[in-house]
Amino acid sequence: MAKLGSKDRKLGSLAARRRKRVRLLLSAGLVLVVGAGAAVFAGQRFNGESSADAATTTMPEPPPILPDPKVAPVPADAPVPNPAALAAVLGPALADPGLGNFTGAVSDAATGTVLWSQRPEVPMTPASTTKIATATAALLALPPEHRVATRVVQGAVPGQIVLIGGGDPTLTAQPAGQSGFYPGAPRVEDLAAQIRGAGTPVDSIVVDTSAYAGPTMAQGWFPADIGAGYIAPIESLMLDGGRLNPLEDESPRTATASLDTGRALAAALGVDPAKVTPGVAPPGAAPLASVESAALRDRLGQMMGHSDNVLAEAIGREIAIAVGTEPSFGGAVTAIGQTLSSAGIDTNGMTLHDASGLSVDNRIPARLLDQALTDAAGDADPRLRPMLDYLPVAGATGTLSERYASGDRRGAGWVRAKTGTLSNASALVGYVTDVDNRVLTFALMSNDRPPEVSRPALDAIASTLRSCGCL
Repeated sequence: MAKLGSKDRKLGSLAARRRKRVRLLLSAGLVLVVGAGAAVFAGQRFNGESSADAATTTMPEPPPILPDPKVAPVPADAPVPNPAALAAVLGPALADPGLGNFTGAVSDAATGTVLWSQRPEVPMTPASTTKIATATAALLALPPEHRVATRVVQGAVPGQIVLIGGGDPTLTAQPAGQSGFYPGAPRVEDLAAQIRGAGTPVDSIVVDTSAYAGPTMAQGWFPADIGAGYIAPIESLMLDGGRLNPLEDESPRTATASLDTGRALAAALGVDPAKVTPGVAPPGAAPLASVESAALRDRLGQMMGHSDNVLAEAIGREIAIAVGTEPSFGGAVTAIGQTLSSAGIDTNGMTLHDASGLSVDNRIPARLLDQALTDAAGDADPRLRPMLDYLPVAGATGTLSERYASGDRRGAGWVRAKTGTLSNASALVGYVTDVDNRVLTFALMSNDRPPEVSRPALDAIASTLRSCGCL
């Protein structure tokens, strides 16, 4: 090892002293840090509470959150409009020549008292307000959870299956994850999955529509309405109400709904579509698959909101089956009439040829439709109360979404009603809360005028009821 000279010894001694000084400074700094920490701790401990107390201290309890409803029930003691005052206020709206051949009735919902009427017993072409009668009968004759099944059974020969339509027009062939026209509808793919799961070989499909009887088109219907998107020939098996475009409301409809449905199942199973034929399931055939419609309460809402004619005809046949009449046009309208009459609704003057209102030969008096609404809004039969929620809202939903949106907007958001429109007939049936918080029902029916002039006139009457305050 090399020895250090005197200069080196001096440098080493100097370095040692410098290191010692650094250690002393570091030690002093550490003492200061520890001391500061102790002071902080002491400040916490002796500042009126212990550290444990500080950890468990909570903020004062906030005041309770109380409900603040913005939609409240109408008061039971809201004043009833004076009939004479009501008639006077309605006068200008009733003088509109756009009303043509006009009848109507307005009633107090709570008591059923008729407050104003004009020829309410005269049978009129109701158009789609016929669906008020159909929905009323359905709510009376069927449970709200009622569902309709579409089934598949073994065929008469090996490799053959039979697709049996039970009367659910909401079945869809849309792929999984994509809705058909009717929310909550069953899927063809679910039938196919069950068939594949059963391990049944399939090389041909029979479609069975024997659940329905009679003709597929009603008296007063026109074949042109199929292509126009208003109706399809009524069979017990179809996809998306027979729409060629399943996501479009007034899409052109198919004239071969049941075979189209069988071909959709064939495509899902990899079967030649040419091997789909009409027929009937053999007695006692073994079941392979089944799917069910949405509950009646949901389908009624869809029927009323979209004014869906095909769905109305299917529900009419459900009523017929429940009542024990033939599942046909004739059986459905008979069942509707019997059900309404049994509930105390006066059906005099009602003549129906379908359950949807598309027939130009239907006739219903305003009195009957107004009574159905007062029974739903009052205490006559609680089973009818859901009807109030099925009706479109003026300026907001369904077939009223584009009405009351401009011009006279007094009824927007307040009027809830079923519309009815044919080439020379318009009707509006529903209820409204007036400015004094009294609920009024109404049935307004115009014939012999085109809808472009009669509908604004009907809307004006309903808006007048909203702003009445006729005391």
